[in-house]
Formats: sequence, C-alpha cells, structure tokens
Amino acid sequence: MKIRTKIHLFSTLLMFVILILTNTGVYFLFEKMAYDTERKQLQSQVKEITASFSKMTAQNDPAVIIRAHLPDNGVISVAGQRLGSGEATTLLKDYTPTFTNDSYTVEKINGTSVLSVSSPVIWNNGDVVQLDMMQLLVNVDRNLMALKLVLAGVTLLAMLPVVFSSIGLSRIVINPIEKLIATMSQSRKSGTYEKIQMSVDRKDEMAQMALTFNEMMEQLEQNYKQQEQFVSNASHELKTPLTVIESYARLLTRRGFDNRDVAEEAVGAILSESVRMKSMIEQLLQLAKNDEQATFQFEETDLFDQIEKTVKPMRQAYARQFDFEGIKNAIVLTDSEKFRQLLYIFLDNARKYSEDLVKVAMQDEGDGYSIAITDYGNGIPQEALPHVFNRFYRVEEDRNRKTGGTGLGLAIAKQLADGLGAGLKMESISGMGTTVRITIPKRLDSH
Repeated sequence: MKIRTKIHLFSTLLMFVILILTNTGVYFLFEKMAYDTERKQLQSQVKEITASFSKMTAQNDPAVIIRAHLPDNGVISVAGQRLGSGEATTLLKDYTPTFTNDSYTVEKINGTSVLSVSSPVIWNNGDVVQLDMMQLLVNVDRNLMALKLVLAGVTLLAMLPVVFSSIGLSRIVINPIEKLIATMSQSRKSGTYEKIQMSVDRKDEMAQMALTFNEMMEQLEQNYKQQEQFVSNASHELKTPLTVIESYARLLTRRGFDNRDVAEEAVGAILSESVRMKSMIEQLLQLAKNDEQATFQFEETDLFDQIEKTVKPMRQAYARQFDFEGIKNAIVLTDSEKFRQLLYIFLDNARKYSEDLVKVAMQDEGDGYSIAITDYGNGIPQEALPHVFNRFYRVEEDRNRKTGGTGLGLAIAKQLADGLGAGLKMESISGMGTTVRITIPKRLDSH
C-alpha cells in the first residue's frame, strides 16, 4: 500500500472515529439530561399528589385527586385504580413498571420510552399504598431522533473537509518524496547529479530534506570530479616516468651494449625515474590513506622536542645548516607523529628549493604556537601561492624535474594540518625566499 493511500485511510478513519465518539458522547449526554428533566417534573407531580392524598378523608373521592394530577399522555395507578390520558390510556393499559433500587425507571413499550416514578402514599382509609405514575416520552424520543439525524448529518458533512484535508496533507508530504524519487531515478539513468527544484520560501522539514539531498548530490559530484581529476593526474604523472624509462630502455637495447657511456646514461635515467615513480606511488598511497580519514592520536606533546628531533637528522643527512630557535616546554595537545611528518615535508621542500641556510623559528601566539620555516631560495610567484596545496600543482616543471618533486607533498601537508587542527600560511617573494607558518593550537577547541 502506498504512503499516500495510508495517509488517506489513517487520517480519514481517525477523524471518523473521533467524530463518532464525540457525537455519541453528545447524544448520550443529551439523552441523560432530557430524561433527568422529565424525571424531576414527574417526581414533582408525585410529591403534589402525595400531599393531596395525605389530606384526603373517607368522604373524598380519590379519582378526583388522581384526575387533577394526571400527567399529559400518562397513567396513574394506585390502590387498584388506574386512570390515564391520551394514547397512554391504551398503550399502558396493562403495563406494570419494573423498579430495581431506584424509585424511577425508563423502559421501552412498542418503541416508545416510558418514564415511571413510584412513591408510597396514605390512602383515605389510612393504609399506605404504592402510587405509580407513568408518562410516555414521545417528545423526548422525537427530539432524540432529530438529534441522531443532526449528528449523523454533521458527521457526514464534517468528513468532507477531512477527506479533502487528508488529500492536501498527502500531497504536502508525498510530493517532495516523489520529486526525490524522480530526481534519483533521473540521476541513475543519466549518470548526472540532478538536484531537486524547491521554493526558496519553504522552511519546513520537506524543504530541509530537499536541501540536504541537493547538498549531498553536490558533494557526490564534487567527490566524483576530484576522483576523476586525481585518476587523470595520477595517470599523467605516472605516464611521464614510464615513458622516460621505456625510451632509455629502448636506447639501451639498441646501443647500450656497445657504448658504455650510453649504457651508464640509460641506467642512471632509468634508476632516477624509478626512484621518482616509487616516491610518487608512496605519496599517492599516503593521499588515499588520508582521504580515508586517518586516525589521529592526540596527546600532550612538547613542540620544542619534536622540532629538534626532526631538524637534527636533517642536518646530518644533508650536511646543511638548519637553524632552530624555539621555546622550551611548549606543551600542546596534538599527534606528535603526524606533526613531525608535516614538519618534515616543509623542511624537505626548503632543502630542495634552496642552497643556503634554512631557519626554523617558534613563537608563542597566546592560544597557540607559530612555527615559521624560512628558506632563501628562488621563492614562489604570487599568482602561484593560492594553488600550491593543490594536488599535482607545480610552480616550475623544470625545477620539480630536477628536485624530483611530484606536486603531492604540499597536498599531503594540507591534509595533515587539517587533521591536526593546525593553520597553514605561505609567504614568498620571487628571488628572495619562502616562509611557511604552521599554527598549532594549545587546545583543540581554540582552533
């Protein structure tokens, strides 16, 4: 069963049940009030006739008193005497009311309600006898029947707006869902990322659902494009060293066995491109790992010690001058391993693209620490700075070819910084050098 049908049935049946229960309650309340009113009037008449009988003597005719208090369309039965008026004379000729614990009762005789009231009275001979006063409730029955018809008509009339409102409600609920299904089906068939068209004025949950779906489709489209771009760039970047390796391998096959210089050149180029391709594959795997939301183990860490542990091996490995000025006991909450990996990327870049001193300086910024890594190389043009953290972006193809750059290091650094909650800022002047600033918050919630 469709949701639309379920909404129709549920809302209609619910309102129908509510109306039936309400109208039933109204009917029985009115019925009780009507019977109570008639009962009080009849009991008042019984009191009057009881008072009259109490004053009656042996010379009085009881029939006169009975006729004086005879109710309209009713019967009085007392001490063997039975007098009536209207159609009650015939209908209640042989009727004897049945009383339980109460002094009154309501029964049906041939479909007509009969109200009976009983009371003891003193007869003219001094005996105590039972007086039964009975009255046909023809008007009450007529009013109750009219009330039934009115309530039934009200129920039927009330169900019309209920049905239309349930249709409107189902449209309000189902239309966005149908749009969502149609959009998803269209996206599946066309292979595109279709979005739901919605009114900008709507602020309800359905509008929120459409907005969330559109945002999800935008994210999927963006991720797909990034994946396509990544695969395209990776294929292109891997194709270059493979082409070089293939070319030199063919050269080695044709002339390398006869010419040692050619053989040494080919083997050197093949080795260099193989090392470069290996580094690129490792960085691609690192990027893929970071895309899978690599876990970070945050703990209290002394930045001074971590920077010193990273800079010292760089001095020894590359026989270069790396100066470090910092603040001891600079305790922050971070992942020490990921921080050292981030720091190594920028130190290695500074080493590759400069030949002189590399400076590392740390400052206390109040809510965090700033680590500045400065080299005095050729620098980066201003127009290239906004793109340096993009995957496979290279400022100068020839320079990267010489240094073995793949255009992936800074993209990895950006992901590491995001995971650590660190800020990155790069400043550079062509011909003078480059400074990278890493800002590490002292606490995670201060970033």
